[in-house]
Amino acid sequence: MKTLGNVNVGGRARVVKLHGEGAVRRRIMDMGVTKGADVYIRKVAPLGDPIEIMVRGYELTVRKSDAAMIEVQ
Repeated sequence: MKTLGNVNVGGRARVVKLHGEGAVRRRIMDMGVTKGADVYIRKVAPLGDPIEIMVRGYELTVRKSDAAMIEVQ
């Protein structure tokens, strides 16, 4: 399973599935990261957390633990 946390800087991916339960999953979906959304990895902090992405035309920063719940292709 390839997750958003595994995509290199400058890479693009498409969301296949969101893992997780309840409020965490809802928060990720509310930010626009839904099945079929195209994601571009803009940059990663020096220690690897957080990750800055572009999704649906805006910039978003997600924690590495949240990125691990987003399955991509």
